[in-house]
Amino acid sequence: MSQRGFYAHPTAVVEEGAEVGEGTRIWHFAHVRSGARIGRNCNIGKDVYIDAGAVVGDRVKIQNGVSVYRGVVIEDDVFVGPYAVFTNDKYPRAFSTDWEVVPTVVKRGASIGANATIVCGVTIGEYAMVAAGSVVTKDVPPHGLVAGNPARLIGFVCYCGRPLKEKVGETSESVIFRCSHCGREVAIKKEHLKTAGKASG
Repeated sequence: MSQRGFYAHPTAVVEEGAEVGEGTRIWHFAHVRSGARIGRNCNIGKDVYIDAGAVVGDRVKIQNGVSVYRGVVIEDDVFVGPYAVFTNDKYPRAFSTDWEVVPTVVKRGASIGANATIVCGVTIGEYAMVAAGSVVTKDVPPHGLVAGNPARLIGFVCYCGRPLKEKVGETSESVIFRCSHCGREVAIKKEHLKTAGKASG
C-alpha cells in the first residue's frame, strides 16, 4: 500500500489531480487521467485507461484492457470484463470541432462481459448482466440479461448473477422470482418482462 492510501504498480500512470480512494489497487501500465475519480477498494487491471471526468464508484473491478472514457459513470460494485470499451461520442470524426460528450451510466452491481461495447447514452440497470461480446445500444433494465449485436434483452438474473426462472408471486406491477442458486427473491417489472418476451419471440 502506498502512502497515498492506494497501491499503484510502478508502471502505472496516475496523474496529479486524479482522485483515488483508499484500498484501491492499480496494476501494470494502467493510466488514470487528472480529473478522473475512483472510489475505495477497487481493482484496476493491466492496461486500463480511465479518462479525465470518468467516475468509478467503490468496490469496482475493472479487468485488463478496458477503456473508460469521459462521461462514463460506473457505480459501486460493478464488474467490467477484459477489453470491454465505453464510447462517449455518437458522431465521431477525427476532424470534428463541435463534438460533445454523451453520458453513460452503469448502475450498482451490474456486470459487463469481456469484449462488450457500450455505446454512449445508455443506462445499464442495477445488477444487470451484459454477455461477452455484446454491443449495447439501448438501456438495460435492472437485473436484465442482454446478449448479441445489437444486444437484446433475453432474460433476467439474480443478485448472484444466475438466471431467474422460478416465479413465486406477483404484484400489480411486478413478478417475483426466486433464485434457484442462492434463494433470494427478485421483483421484475412486468413491462420489462414483456420486452424480454418480444425479444425472444
